[in-house]
Amino acid sequence: AAAGRGPAAATGRMEEEEDDDGGRGATGSPTVASNRFVRCLYAVGFLDLFGVSMVVPLMSHHIKSLGASHTVAGIIGSLYGIMQLFSSTFVGCWSDIVGRRYSLLACILLSALGYFLLGTSTTVFLFAISRVPVGIFKHTLSISKALLSDLVSERDRPLVMGRFNAASSVGFILGPVVGGYLTELEGGFYQTSFICASIFLLNAVLVWMLPWSEEITGNREHQQGNKASHGLHWKSATNRAVASGSLFRSPWIQVATVLKRIKGIACSDLWDIFLVRLLMSVTILLYYSNFSLALEERFGVKPLFAGYLLSYSSALGVLAGCLLGPITRLYQHNTYRLLLHSSTFTCTLILLYASALSIWMVILSSTFLAFSTTIGRTCIIDLELTIGGNEASGTLLGVGQSVTSVGRIVAPLLAGVAQEFSPCGPPSLAVGLALVAILIMHVNKQKYSSHGNIKLKNQ
Repeated sequence: AAAGRGPAAATGRMEEEEDDDGGRGATGSPTVASNRFVRCLYAVGFLDLFGVSMVVPLMSHHIKSLGASHTVAGIIGSLYGIMQLFSSTFVGCWSDIVGRRYSLLACILLSALGYFLLGTSTTVFLFAISRVPVGIFKHTLSISKALLSDLVSERDRPLVMGRFNAASSVGFILGPVVGGYLTELEGGFYQTSFICASIFLLNAVLVWMLPWSEEITGNREHQQGNKASHGLHWKSATNRAVASGSLFRSPWIQVATVLKRIKGIACSDLWDIFLVRLLMSVTILLYYSNFSLALEERFGVKPLFAGYLLSYSSALGVLAGCLLGPITRLYQHNTYRLLLHSSTFTCTLILLYASALSIWMVILSSTFLAFSTTIGRTCIIDLELTIGGNEASGTLLGVGQSVTSVGRIVAPLLAGVAQEFSPCGPPSLAVGLALVAILIMHVNKQKYSSHGNIKLKNQ
């Protein structure tokens, strides 16, 4: 893979592939249809986070206005996180079985339903009910990433993923501005929720209108050429059998297939990859936890300054996503080495932040952290797909999201305990966890270097 000669990432099949066109081309580059498809998915990612970020910052104020206590609001928020934790793996695996098109459409439409219900929530109970479909099915970005990994080669995957993350981040930056303006109007929260639901419906229309048949034809030619060159063990006939009629199978058969695939992930040699992801996720979350409060206690700056600093970091993260192409070429597409260096750089920058004596050192560390964390997130996903096998990309990305959800549950608790000792406690603990992740990568260096020979046990 470091030399850019790995198998094409498009080994995962969608259920539309039952319409066999007999294509046996051996082209080594994505077709024009695939490129158009990828650009449309960038728009899907932008609209998704644009709609979500319009509503999410306003939810705590809305539930408080409904008369909920801080404890009730916290419980509802935790239930949403728990639903995401357990559903992401199942939904990701389900997308491998029934195909990306229908799973993505189902997730978008059910998420739209959740935000529509949120726009009608006049009681705490209705508010809690509206979070259920979103908590279970808001995995549109994960499925979109799995679809992107189906469309592009292993060599191009970090670049495409970086651009997708950049497009999504732009939506996340603009959404709160629009949502904050709308909430100033009478009934602003309800209007914002309905607009968010409308954006998801627009996304569903966009996904439905994508050139699926053209993409499948060109993508199959791309796959067949690379399979002939590299001898993949994943048989196209098996893929067509999985895809054909999968959507209309008995739900029990689908559940059994999902459980079988999850068992394959659990019995695989991917534990270290997911452990690294967990440790680095908690590391970043510890850095951002109580960020505003820590800056106020250490340097006496106002929360408004912390908000500007976070927005500045988000904007730099978008730039970092756009620069992933040149960076991966500089590293000769060696994802492991890039991940190791970015994690080491992240660890060093958080240590600089924890020991900062002036606010300028904080600004400096935040500037470069935006680049190192964006690169690290993209690399860990690429490494999961490379080592785990792209034929189960939905399952792998779902498990990865579950691992990150565990980090979101654990990090606030660790941050609270660490901050009892010092405002520098959370970042200091983050440095320790990052060092453990770096050590794990060093210990398993040989495994990452020979990732082409590692397969899931159920294959």
